Amino acid sequence: MPQAQGGYFPFTVREMVLMGRTAHLSLFATPTARDEAVAERMLDTLGMGHLADRRYTEISGGERQLALIARALAQEPKLLVMDEPTANLDFGNQLLVLERIEVLARQGMAIILSTHDPDQAFRCCDKAVLLHRGQMLAQAAPEEAITPAALKTLYGVDVQVIQIDAAGRRLRICAPALRSLESS
Repeated sequence: MPQAQGGYFPFTVREMVLMGRTAHLSLFATPTARDEAVAERMLDTLGMGHLADRRYTEISGGERQLALIARALAQEPKLLVMDEPTANLDFGNQLLVLERIEVLARQGMAIILSTHDPDQAFRCCDKAVLLHRGQMLAQAAPEEAITPAALKTLYGVDVQVIQIDAAGRRLRICAPALRSLESS
């Protein structure tokens, strides 16, 4: 699944998701009733059934990302690979996409995603692999891999990793140190 995809043609959300079924079609074939049922099921799985007849070009960025996830899921993969699935999304839509990823993982879907936001890795990953200059810096549970020292190496910024309780859930978040404007 790409980071984002703009819409150039006024396909409906349903049509965009149905395009994921082309992996199962022969050359010049049209989607079957089963293909359409799979696409509808993926829209419902991601809570997007109400958007099925809307134009992809007219929905929000977060809704587009969810449509791309639904399209990828319509392929019925065993593994879903996502390149920065929350890139260019506002805070609310980032959370929406991350919540859907968490649900898919709980349902047994194997998911690999890339992110530059360590808070997201804490939220929805079982394992984190940190890459620095083409080399693996760490590979472990996010709580073990994402440390202040590792973040300093990766981003060149001092960071505190803080545990908080939010909505009955224990979360880890990263708080970067702000550089003084006087030293600039």
